[in-house]
Amino acid sequence: MARKKSDTGAARPGRPAAYDAETALRQATETFWRAGYSGTSLDKIAAATGMSPPSLYAAFGNKHALYLEALARYWETSLAATREALAGDHPLDEALMLAYEAALSIYFSGKGTARGCFVVGTAVTEVAEDAAIRGSVAAGLRAIDADFEARFRLAQERGELKPTADPAALALLAAATMQTIAIRARAGVRRADLRELARKAVGVICGK
Repeated sequence: MARKKSDTGAARPGRPAAYDAETALRQATETFWRAGYSGTSLDKIAAATGMSPPSLYAAFGNKHALYLEALARYWETSLAATREALAGDHPLDEALMLAYEAALSIYFSGKGTARGCFVVGTAVTEVAEDAAIRGSVAAGLRAIDADFEARFRLAQERGELKPTADPAALALLAAATMQTIAIRARAGVRRADLRELARKAVGVICGK
């Protein structure tokens, strides 16, 4: 949901004139990413964004609504990176490595230790009790699977995979590799080691 700072007219009650939705959403996302959904209070978000709780409510709604917006934005960013990596004319193994490199760039994008995947680090713990978060996670995973499967079907058409290969099954393996890389990044595994893990997985997936 895009919001723009209003240059004219009175601000809503509790909303500062210098309000910047994109900056506030990015800062809130960083806060959720560090502490998780349950571990992040509205006061923490207010401190990170420089906005008062009433201002946050006026701009985004409650913490849950703000988190769902942050989650949706993360899906947009991460899925776009994967699709860009898979969309070129690279051979299949190179395309897969580009997708994993794009994921690693996200997982290691924070300051200090690697933070891994926003979904794995913050949403997975909430899915059992929160239908909205569960729906977002499920939809995102389906999208990842579909993107990988489309690339495997293209590879099969080009003769890069055997006619007997199962693109849907390979897609699940490719997506699972991305997810284990995310978990291991969060657990402190070095980027070089995760890149090597990806390389070995690509060899298995491509039958090399």
